[in-house]
Amino acid sequence: MTAARTALIISAHAADFVWRCGGAIALHAEKGYAVTVVCLSFGERGESARLWKQGKSLDEVKAVRRAEAEAAAEVLGVHDLVAMDLGDYPLHLDREDKFRLVDVVRRVQPAFMMSHSQYDPYNTDHMYTTQIALETRMIAQAWGHNPGETVLGAPQLYLFEPHQTEQMGWKPNVFLDISPVWEKKRAAMECMNGQVHLWDYYTRLAQQRANHFKRNSGGQAGGRDCAYAEGFQAIFPRTVDEL
Repeated sequence: MTAARTALIISAHAADFVWRCGGAIALHAEKGYAVTVVCLSFGERGESARLWKQGKSLDEVKAVRRAEAEAAAEVLGVHDLVAMDLGDYPLHLDREDKFRLVDVVRRVQPAFMMSHSQYDPYNTDHMYTTQIALETRMIAQAWGHNPGETVLGAPQLYLFEPHQTEQMGWKPNVFLDISPVWEKKRAAMECMNGQVHLWDYYTRLAQQRANHFKRNSGGQAGGRDCAYAEGFQAIFPRTVDEL
């Protein structure tokens, strides 16, 4: 029997995976990938202003964000949603937290990984998360870490688009057509009631990236049509037999 193909998303907060790569998740889930999403926090302190304005307690805010993330994950077809509940603003992982994440990486054995941009002065939790993703990927490849376990190969790490793209030094070199699963992504976004203001923002962004997909697939000389797309930045070189 052929082993299931897998993917791993490492998200700083409970909603990040929905806005930034929900289409990629849904598309690959439909292709048979078992997609695992790790939420390092629920974004309860820094990304839940609407809930705090309603007078909710910390535990209530966390419960709402957890429920939203679980509902969105179900819509997208996520195989496993791992909530590490490490707190946010600031997000911090100690040595044992990192090893817990390494355990997930090795268990999943992802064909590819996704996380945030490497620079984000507006939200240091995001760029910290990508540093953690790189670090845990490295540790998971080390034969001397928990000898006897299956070590990680060399999955690509794709960085999804930050919120204020021009300020982040993020340069997309991959565009993914998510038109076939757009309705799933939009439905997942609408699960995130703590951040209603982002629903239309990320709809417009997907339409803009669709234009870039079309231009880079041939443009006016026969480019492939695309209604919605997501952009990513690949970190590691690719190995190919043909160009």
